[in-house]
Parts: sequence; C-alpha cells; structure tokens
Amino acid sequence: MSPNQQPLFKRSDKEGREETSLAPCAAQSAQSRGRAHAEAEDPMRTCYERDRDRITHSTAFRRLGYKTQVFVNSAGDQYRTRLSHSLEVCQVARSLGSALRLNGPLCEALALAHDIGHPPFGHRGEAALDDLMAGHDGFRHNAQVLRVVDTLERRSPDYSGLNLTREVRESLLKHEAERDWPKELDPRPASPLLEAQLVDMADSTAYAKHDLEDGLLAGMFSEEQLNDEVELWRDARLRVQDRHPGFLDTNQDPKLRVQRVANELIGRCIEDLLTETHARMESSRVGSAEEVRAHGSMLVRHSARMAAMTGELRGFLYNNFYRHAHLQAFLAYAQEVLEHLFTAYRNKPEELPVWYRSWADQVGLERAICDYLAGMTDRFAQQECARLADPTLAEFPRIGG
Repeated sequence: MSPNQQPLFKRSDKEGREETSLAPCAAQSAQSRGRAHAEAEDPMRTCYERDRDRITHSTAFRRLGYKTQVFVNSAGDQYRTRLSHSLEVCQVARSLGSALRLNGPLCEALALAHDIGHPPFGHRGEAALDDLMAGHDGFRHNAQVLRVVDTLERRSPDYSGLNLTREVRESLLKHEAERDWPKELDPRPASPLLEAQLVDMADSTAYAKHDLEDGLLAGMFSEEQLNDEVELWRDARLRVQDRHPGFLDTNQDPKLRVQRVANELIGRCIEDLLTETHARMESSRVGSAEEVRAHGSMLVRHSARMAAMTGELRGFLYNNFYRHAHLQAFLAYAQEVLEHLFTAYRNKPEELPVWYRSWADQVGLERAICDYLAGMTDRFAQQECARLADPTLAEFPRIGG
C-alpha cells in the first residue's frame, strides 16, 4: 500500500471510533438492540447510518417537499415546507450532537424522520384527520411516523416498512402517551435517548426561527411588535448592533435585517442549550445510553432563563401567527378538503389504489383511507378533492390574495 493510500473506513472502524470518541452516555451503534427482521450488517455503514439512508430515500421523505409546514405549499416559494423544516432540524441536531459528542447519524436519522407521519396541510390536516377518525382511534402524527416506517413504506419483499433499528423506532414515539405505547416496544423507557431529546429541542429551535422569518415575510406581524413583546428578539437585536454598529438603523433591506437578527436569536438558543445540557450530562453522572433511558428526567434542556424567553417567543407566535385569521381559514379549508376526500373514498373504495384496497381488508376501510390521506401531498389532496368532490377547493388563496 502506497503512503497516500488508506484502507476503507469500514463499519467496524466506525464502531471502534464511537467507543473512544463519543460521550459515555451516547448511543453506541454496536450496542443497538437490532431490527424487527434480522438482516446482515452492512460492511461500511453503521446501523444508524443505514437507518438515516433508508429514511432519506423513502417515498414519505420525498413527499415532505410538497407538504405544509405552516403555509400551504402553493403559498410561495420562500416559505418553509415540511421538507425544508426537517433539513433545518437535521442541521441544528447535527451541530448540537457533534458538540456534545452524541451519535451523529442517529441524530440525523431521527431529525429526518420526525415529521414523515404528518398529513397534508400540516397541523391543520392532523386536526382534521383526528376529527374524521374520532370513532376509529383517532390520528396522531407521532404514531403515524411509526406506521410509515414499520408498515406503509415498501422497499423489500422480505418485510413491510423500512425495518429500522429499535432505537430509532422507539425514539420516534417520544411524545406518545402510555396508553398508546406499542406493546412490542415494552418496556417503555423512563426517558428517551439523549439523541432523541436533542432532536426534540432542535425541532422547537428550528421552527421558532423560521416561523419568525415566515411570519414577518407574510406580514402577519412586524419587527416593531417583536421589539415590544419578545425579549429574545430584543436581545438578538442588541447582539447585531454590537457586531454591526449602525446596520439596523441604516439598512434598507428588510430580508437581510430579519435574517441577521434571526440568526443571532437561534445562535443564542443553541449556545444556551449546549451549555445547560453539557452541565446536566456532567452532573447526572449517567454513564451509558441505558442509564439515560432509566434516568427519568430530560437532560437536554435550556437554562431556566432561556426557557422563559423561548416560552415568551412561542406565546407570541401562537397569538400573532398560528392563530392569525388567514391560518384559521386554512384550518377550515383543510378540514373541508380532507372531509370530502374521506367521504368520497368511503363511498367509493374502488377509487383507492389497489394496495390500499387490500390494506383495508387488514386494518379496516377507515384506517386504510386515513393512511392514504396522511401520505398525500398538499397539491395531490387538492387535485383529488377537485376530481372527486368539489373543484372550487383546488386552491387555497394566498395571504393578501
């Protein structure tokens, strides 16, 4: 072998590196509890790298590009979609995980998969499906994530779903109530893995920043309102002023101004999250992933001061953004579209694709329809509603339109 030639960095090498480089309480690939269906190990990729790659190449992940984050996909090209949100969560999780010496590929897998159970029209579609399924055990997007990766995705003739590791599957259910916890994943851990806790915080951190940007872009609230009501925004502005004296007072580019302040805001959140979490990891003395699972309290957290400020920001967004009249009208629209589709497929099951018709024989017609609707993109749901029920619902008006 020449001096410039290096051997391939194989899975076993990566697992060895994890033992020496990751924090003791991080998830170790070599200690995974495995998959529901046994498979030979990949010679190059760790089990969590393999999970991440399967998620990235899944149909459900691709569809996120045409699913609502807050605004319907057709509202404008600059607003976040469920896909761009997931990528932003992945970036935040990867940065946090690297600094805390947690398992990076596991963080990435969870971040990329955490929203693939979301239906069209975002949380408004989720509320609509939950209403429609009231007599059939409801609809919860976290539970739907597991249905997608365990059953609805089809990649192999040997098993249903993606056959992900136990750690990924368990972590995707972090918000499920005890009564909804799958028996096959018993015993339920007292606490999620640190990587799962981290992705949960990365999710809220990412959407706080991009919902600020999207809400300002849509004109639903103003920088002046933020200045008056949100301490975290004021704090970020002061940091920008210190770093770029005179910029905020003289710059005529609102997009650049907002971007600069929002970047400072998310940077402050991440800085606090790292500092507080590292201190908690040290003081807890947890020495393995199993000790994290048994610990019983969340270690990935903000300081009390930052938690109060992020809570104030979320309250502002709830009152001025999520409850905005335009989005309330969008909720009614989502309910109407999905109700029309649910009724149409129940009255004419032959309109369902062949696979879902056979799936109905196993899970019941209503659950099969729900699974089909949950997998739809915004635009496909609108097109199907126009075809099967009401052509006037083919579009939802843009804000200000």
